[in-house]
Amino acid sequence: MSRTAQKEACLQATISHWGLSFNQTAVEARLTQLGRDKMSGCYNSGDFKKYFNENMQALGLPVPSTLFDSYNTALAHAIVMVDALRTLGKGATVAELIGATTGLEKLKVAATFGASAYVGAIIGSIAVASGRSLGCGSRISDLFVFTHQHNLHFKGINTFYTQNPQVIDKDHSFRNSFGIRAKKSPLSFEYA
Repeated sequence: MSRTAQKEACLQATISHWGLSFNQTAVEARLTQLGRDKMSGCYNSGDFKKYFNENMQALGLPVPSTLFDSYNTALAHAIVMVDALRTLGKGATVAELIGATTGLEKLKVAATFGASAYVGAIIGSIAVASGRSLGCGSRISDLFVFTHQHNLHFKGINTFYTQNPQVIDKDHSFRNSFGIRAKKSPLSFEYA
């Protein structure tokens, strides 16, 4: 089985495992756009974790070990976080998010951060890491498709990423100040 066929089989298994639906035509169009040969040359085992951590650290946010090491575990934890955040509402901290869930105790390293900002950065970092490791890069439109397909969309999502482009733009000049703002002014993300 070719490397590309293996990746496609893995993608199909992941989609089936999580019970996700997707538009086959859109997926095929995106694969064609990226080019199957280019795609097979850009992913190495472990790249997701590397790119996820790189993106979070560039934002000035701590990353707990093992919660976001692979695409599947990161996505599963993000879904739990978004669901809890919907219940807790704006102004909640990551500590409150931990208290409202099970299995996220390792997030203690980010307990003092605003949950809206932190969860938004997690979702953006998953999109960036999966785009870079599986798709050789991503666009803002990929982020919105990704959040919709995985039920990670939240009230204020467009405003969040419009007002915080540094979450997915590695060349943004104020990228490293995001973590400071998320910790010192969590209510500045009240739209999320």
